Amino acid sequence: MAWRPKPNDRFYRVIVRTGLALRWLFRIRIIVTGREHLPAPESAAGSTGRTSRRVTPGRGAVVAITHFGYLDFAFAELLLWWTSEAQLRFLITQGAADHWFAGPAISAAGHVVVGYDTGSHAYDAAVRKLRDGEYVAVLPEAGVSRSFKVRGCKTGAVRMAAEAGVPIIPVSVWGSHRLMTRQQLTRRGGFSPRLAWRAPVRVHVGEPLTVAPSDDVRAATARLRGVLQAGIDAGIADFPLTAAPGAWWMPADRGGGAPSEHERRRLDEAEGPRRAGGRRR
Repeated sequence: MAWRPKPNDRFYRVIVRTGLALRWLFRIRIIVTGREHLPAPESAAGSTGRTSRRVTPGRGAVVAITHFGYLDFAFAELLLWWTSEAQLRFLITQGAADHWFAGPAISAAGHVVVGYDTGSHAYDAAVRKLRDGEYVAVLPEAGVSRSFKVRGCKTGAVRMAAEAGVPIIPVSVWGSHRLMTRQQLTRRGGFSPRLAWRAPVRVHVGEPLTVAPSDDVRAATARLRGVLQAGIDAGIADFPLTAAPGAWWMPADRGGGAPSEHERRRLDEAEGPRRAGGRRR
């Protein structure tokens, strides 16, 4: 059996606490609905008080997160930590893992690295983690959606869940793209502390999806996309900020200034296979 590094619990806690400190610093308001759809907390055996979630074979899950902004993953991660101090293992690109600073952190946090070639090694590693009882986080759109509507999803999340026999937990994040995403950085030249101050972020957890190995993968993936978009719609419906007509952070079909779906596809295709979705699976 190949050696697999054990995630560093203490290091992961440092990362999460840094995120919590930044959230406190900017007084970011995180508004959550659908919390009842998250798995019940599981504490480590023999412990007292709150500790990291116990990893138990058969109790894993794929956490599918929308991808409108560069910080969406962080808000999903904080939510799982608040609920049960669960540690998410993300699928990370090889380029990030090769970085002199990020690489050691990625390894210590136990994330799954997607190589430059086929990615099959990462897929197998993710399935092993799921069977071991880990939560593996996936951004199934395979790229930031500049239209602020859920893009067509890759089938990997569904296939991993079906093969490992675990549910998919859909997490839709709305509002964090106002803090940091492509349009925000282009328009304002960088992160804006003013926009971040007391900014609201809506997180909606959908009902878990179960996928059997015999299910049609593409149909199940389309269902996942629909659930994620429904969560975004719920977040927009009660978002505590009113968008001005043509606001850059609102979808075009809601009177916003974001690119339409047609324009988004054209821009993605113009940037080549990596932005358009990469290798089809």
